[in-house]
Amino acid sequence: MARRNAGNVGGASDAYGNGGDGDPYGSTPHSKGAHGDDPYGNTPYGGDPSARGSRHGSPRGRRTATATAAGVLAIAALAAGCGPQDPAADALRQPTAPAPATTAPPSPAAPSPTEDGKADATTPTPTPTPTPTPSEPSTAPPPASPTPAPRPSTASPQPEALMRTGSEGPQVRELQARLRQVGHFGRNPTGYYGTVTAEAVRSFQVKRGTEGTGATDAATWQRLRAMTRTPTADELDPPTERPVAKPDERCLTGRVLCISKKSRTLAWMVDGRVVSAMDVRFGSEFTPTREGEFKVFWKSRDHVSTLYDTPMPYALFFSGGQAVHYSADFAANGYGGASHGCVNVRDKKKVSALFDQVKDGDKVVVYW
Repeated sequence: MARRNAGNVGGASDAYGNGGDGDPYGSTPHSKGAHGDDPYGNTPYGGDPSARGSRHGSPRGRRTATATAAGVLAIAALAAGCGPQDPAADALRQPTAPAPATTAPPSPAAPSPTEDGKADATTPTPTPTPTPTPSEPSTAPPPASPTPAPRPSTASPQPEALMRTGSEGPQVRELQARLRQVGHFGRNPTGYYGTVTAEAVRSFQVKRGTEGTGATDAATWQRLRAMTRTPTADELDPPTERPVAKPDERCLTGRVLCISKKSRTLAWMVDGRVVSAMDVRFGSEFTPTREGEFKVFWKSRDHVSTLYDTPMPYALFFSGGQAVHYSADFAANGYGGASHGCVNVRDKKKVSALFDQVKDGDKVVVYW
């Protein structure tokens, strides 16, 4: 780069023909020549005509302008880098470093650090090698372990029940009588295995440390027999659980079914004599048993209620749909329930005998 003129004043020109009125460098926008034609202080011929002596300038000024143009071209060539080959401009160019060979970049390698620890700018930056992502755990189920052979069950099978809920007969009556001897059955035997009997059996089993199933299996039956004596006839078939009430006057003559609501008993009487007696229950407050004097008008041994679809064996009808009949529910649950208005009997054997003795037209008295 040509050196600058350090302080030409009064419009004098430097070696390149740059003049300026008062600008030491003659190059700012306000440092124009005498006429202000060139924003850089350069007239078309390199200076102020008043400073050159003629309109077009002297030969020295033309040589100076030529040199200035050559310098400008050299500076432009340096700024442009590589450009089209011009033989006339080669002589004026500064020597430049050879252009780097356009070869393929070397294989990725770590850049050599410089003194400040940064990678050299001339070293190509290697492409970062992707870090392998750890594979996700396999979702495939693990191999199944061999299933051990099932062990034979150590639980003993349930013993076969000799008697259970719904059973009926002399053996059930004996069971109830024996349970009553050891304090597990608080009423007279009925011969029907209902919920009351099942609860009594369960209580006996639990107290003896066995499973309380409520059903009488062989082990339970044998243990109960070993703890009790053989029941007597009166224990197996007592006349009634409740004492018979004093009969109403209407019951003292003829053949009468004398039914007391107070004592909850039925006495079959002939001419003032009690032939048989049995426990009974009545209808609830919503379906009460009618009171008064009636007559038996229909007998039905295997009757089934058409209104409630329930069995009414040994039915003796005396007032509309109300009758004296056997009730399995009464035998099983006692006075915990009620009838729909009929007179229920829980002793099947007794009511069966009564059914055979009573005739149509016999008197029925229901009283308090």
